[in-house]
Amino acid sequence: MVASGPMASRLPLLSLLIAVTCLSQFYRVSNSVIAPELVRDLDLSARQLGWAGSAFFFALFAVQVPVGMWFDRFGARRTVAALSFLAMAGALVIAFSSGAVDLIAGRTIVGVGCAASFMSVVFLCSRWFPPAKLATALSWVFAASNIGTLAAATPLAWVAATVGWRTGFVGLAAVTVLVAIGFYLFVRDRPPEQPAPAAKKESLAEIMKGLLEVWTTPGLVPVLAMHFFAYATMLTVLGVWGGPYLYDVHKLDAVARGNVLLAMGAAQILGILAYGPMDRVLRSRKRVVLGGVAISATLLVVMAALPQPPLWVAVVLLTVFCFFCAFGTTIVAQGRALFPDRLAGRGVTTVNMAQCLGLTVLPAGMGYIVEAFGAGDLAYRVSFGALALGLVLGASVYVRSRDSATA
Repeated sequence: MVASGPMASRLPLLSLLIAVTCLSQFYRVSNSVIAPELVRDLDLSARQLGWAGSAFFFALFAVQVPVGMWFDRFGARRTVAALSFLAMAGALVIAFSSGAVDLIAGRTIVGVGCAASFMSVVFLCSRWFPPAKLATALSWVFAASNIGTLAAATPLAWVAATVGWRTGFVGLAAVTVLVAIGFYLFVRDRPPEQPAPAAKKESLAEIMKGLLEVWTTPGLVPVLAMHFFAYATMLTVLGVWGGPYLYDVHKLDAVARGNVLLAMGAAQILGILAYGPMDRVLRSRKRVVLGGVAISATLLVVMAALPQPPLWVAVVLLTVFCFFCAFGTTIVAQGRALFPDRLAGRGVTTVNMAQCLGLTVLPAGMGYIVEAFGAGDLAYRVSFGALALGLVLGASVYVRSRDSATA
């Protein structure tokens, strides 16, 4: 039985989930607004910048299986708090980096440190909220988490321009420690009226049996296919290459880039909130996702087709795209519905592996395209077209998925 008591009992949980995911969002998109400064200070090529963007997500992907097992064995509270100290260490590596290798290493360490953050939201909300309200609860947290995205826009640009991006990451390391301590002290893995079952240490055979059960779950592959492209496409634009695009094609300075990225991040927040209750309105998660894919891919095709668009047109298209490409939360809820509670940790992290793999491949792939075509208007147009094609490919597999309608 999932708890459905007063909202007040959930406020500490929601507040700390928002805090830890805000940090994760900041870390994952911070490269975008300060990309030209990173290129200048660390002598990066477009390819190295792309790999620095992807390193965070490769680390997320690499540790999802153990994170899922730690969730089921130790709970999200202990796992997130412990890993957050690694995020702090990675932030310090970034702050004192002297070249591409240091930056990539720092972002990899931060990625491991944030590997449990977003899936802890799914894991914990599925226990604290009834199934029919899960997508809405996730949309609240994921939308609020984008305060971190907004902070990585104009505020980070201002910090970089005044005290330097290195000082900014030192401060971020201190904030990360405070959030880790708060998460450990105040978050609980289950609501008070839902006693935890006795902890059971699994043998290697039992671990492998549980993983096999997750991986052979009917309907999993179509969800994974769409999850590979959905959020990764949006974040490749917003979190990694939006800033370089605005610099290379429209010649915007750091604060101006930050302002545009701020608008894009705000649009994403509104999109997440709008998509949250849509599965209940339409009584179908599948329709919500396919509608989001159709609009998002169309916007990317328009951006690919327009040569050297005026700045205001580019900003409108990028902002509207971030709104409509925010349907990933619905896929997360659909993926969670596939698994029983005893496999919740391994189930949600398995679904998240597809997203992390997409976040590893797409930003790096766009880096190769941008470098091959000379970091100009044509390079980004080809990239937008490639991202649109990816969404269509994901949807062509996802269309075979088993819908999970909600009451």
